[in-house]
Amino acid sequence: MSDERTMTDAEVAAVATRHERARREAVLAKRVTADHPNMTLSDAYACQRAWVDLQVAGGSKILGHKIGLTSRAMQQAMNIDEPDFGALLDYMFVPPGATLVAAEYNDPRIEVELAFVLSSPLFSADVTHADVLAATDHVVAALELIDARTHRVDPDDGVTRTVMDTIADNAANAAIITGEVKVAPGDTDLRWVPAILKRNGVVEETGVAAGVQDDPVTGIVWLARRLAGLGIQLEAGETILAGSFTRPVMCRGGDSFHVDFGPLGVITLDFE
Repeated sequence: MSDERTMTDAEVAAVATRHERARREAVLAKRVTADHPNMTLSDAYACQRAWVDLQVAGGSKILGHKIGLTSRAMQQAMNIDEPDFGALLDYMFVPPGATLVAAEYNDPRIEVELAFVLSSPLFSADVTHADVLAATDHVVAALELIDARTHRVDPDDGVTRTVMDTIADNAANAAIITGEVKVAPGDTDLRWVPAILKRNGVVEETGVAAGVQDDPVTGIVWLARRLAGLGIQLEAGETILAGSFTRPVMCRGGDSFHVDFGPLGVITLDFE
C-alpha cells in the first residue's frame, strides 16, 4: 500500500471541512474515494490530521487516541494489513449512564473495549509489551461510539466506502464512555476481561479482551511504534482505546445499553 501523497493540501482541507459539516449537521457526506479514487494511506491520515486540526483550532483538546481494525478478519475485509488509529478529543468523553440523542449522529454504533490511561509517555519505535504496562496507570472498561460521517454504501453509485474513507474520517470515532472501576495493569489478566452487551435487555454481543490480537496491550504497542515514526508521543494522562472485542451494535432512539465487564464493572448508556 502506497505511502505517497496524491492529494493537494487544498483537497485535504476540503475533505476535513466536509467531514466537520457532516458531524455538526448529522448529514452523511459523500465518501472521499468517490472524488479521489487513488488516495493513499498518507492522504487518508492527512485528511484526518486536517480535521483534528480544525477541532483544536476551535478550542478542543486531544485527550488520547483510538485503535481500530484490530482483528485479522476486519483487516482482510478492509484490504489493509495493519490497524488504524484516530484522535480522542475532550468533547468525545461522555459519562457512564448518560443519555445521548440518536438523531444527533449519522450512523451510531457501540463497540466494547478496554481503555488504558497512561502515567508516563511512550515514544519509541521499539516500545514493548512491558513498556506499555509500565507506562499505564490503570485500565478501565470502555464503550466506543463510532459514527461514520460518510455513506456506508454510496446511494449514487452503490460503492461501499473503503478503509481510506474511514481513516480520513478519524477512524469514525464519535464518543468514548469509560467505566468507574480502575485496575492496575498487573493486577488482572487483561486477556480474560469479559463483556456481555445487552441492548434493551437482550444479549447482543459477548466476548473477551483476548479478541483484540490475543492481548489488548498488543494494539498499544503497535500504536506507540506507529506514532513514534510520525514524531508523535503518547503523553502521560492520555486515554488509549485498545480496540473492540465485539462487533459494533446499532444505536437507535429508545435503546438502552447495559454492558457487564465482570470485575471491571458495568457501563450503561441510553439513547433518546
